[in-house]
Amino acid sequence: MSAARALCGLFALLVAAHLGALLAGVATLVQLTKPALMPVLAAYALLRGGPRPLVAALLCGWGGDVFLQLGGDTAFLAGMSCFAAGHLCYLALFARPGRPRTVPWVAAGYGAGWLGGTAALWPGLDPALRVPVAAYSLLLTAMALGALRAGRATGLGGALFLLSDGLIAAGLANWPRPPVPQFWIMATYVAAQYLLTAGLLRAAAREAPLRALPAAA
Repeated sequence: MSAARALCGLFALLVAAHLGALLAGVATLVQLTKPALMPVLAAYALLRGGPRPLVAALLCGWGGDVFLQLGGDTAFLAGMSCFAAGHLCYLALFARPGRPRTVPWVAAGYGAGWLGGTAALWPGLDPALRVPVAAYSLLLTAMALGALRAGRATGLGGALFLLSDGLIAAGLANWPRPPVPQFWIMATYVAAQYLLTAGLLRAAAREAPLRALPAAA
């Protein structure tokens, strides 16, 4: 546990350094800290005994972070593919038996949000990116909706992931964004990944005794 706490502390320091560098405009520090964030969080999850799909999701996020740093449409699509793979890992965790079902009106709200957001962004997107962005955002919305099944922390994490990627999509469509948009994108992103991780670790700890009951019997 001491090693896990040390990694959690290192993650917090990296987040503070990265966000501070974004605000200060220190590009070198931004480039150095961003690729380190998700591997440290993945190592923390691994030491805490987190499920393998959780570790895989965080490493997919690392791949996405690296590709998005490169710039250009090809790297952007590769990064989006990495994040999509991560969302599939999260969905596999949220779909485990015994989790509460999503309230229908909440699911309808998420679906309406995806449809309305896609329709609004569509005209402003590069034609080559429209279908990939729409498909990715549908998967992201499904992940955020599924996150509600694992608890409040994961539900909030899924919502923040939606917000983070929504800010990226707004930039692609040339919509107005807050000052220093990359700061807000990364602040919501790292909070999302941490909350998803913390929530899933707590859920796994709660469910472990229940899974052990049949074997003990």
